[in-house]
Amino acid sequence: MTSIATQLGDDGETSLVGGQRVSKGALRVESYGTVDELNAALGFARSICGDEAIGAATLAIQRELFQVAAALATPAGARKGQAPVTQAMVDGLTAQVHALEAVSGLLSDWSVPGGDPAGAFYDLARTVCRRAERCVVRLGEEEELAPHVLAYLNRLSDLLWLFGRKLEVEAKAQAALRELNDKPGPRWSRAW
Repeated sequence: MTSIATQLGDDGETSLVGGQRVSKGALRVESYGTVDELNAALGFARSICGDEAIGAATLAIQRELFQVAAALATPAGARKGQAPVTQAMVDGLTAQVHALEAVSGLLSDWSVPGGDPAGAFYDLARTVCRRAERCVVRLGEEEELAPHVLAYLNRLSDLLWLFGRKLEVEAKAQAALRELNDKPGPRWSRAW
């Protein structure tokens, strides 16, 4: 029987797609590792989410994140080409963002995470997504990136924020920042 404990990483190195050995501390490894962390966070969020549509959308995103991680784990010029992260994947996320933006009450104010357990976990997943995006930006400053990876992560973080808001609205959670702070002023800023 084959074991997952190959012991090949005991010296602090791992193999990228194509066989190149690199430090487990390499930025490329941190980038796809953070995408893996995001996938796990989304798995937990999905497991406690009572909204069937958001749950199904999340599962589809989790499947796509395997493609994103594979693209990041494959350096340019590797024998096996980079997994495609397509414009259609980005467009799919964008369509979901636009659909949720049209839901009444979602864009009414800043939100303090924690008004709903599932919504709070989507907020946490969003912050992991933003961290993955920052890692990938740094990687792209040093090495060639697969097309559409950055756009995918950027759009995904927007969508995860909206998932959290929708779950809060459905739960009738009081999470609006202005109301919680009892402060007047503009209720929403696109500069976020």
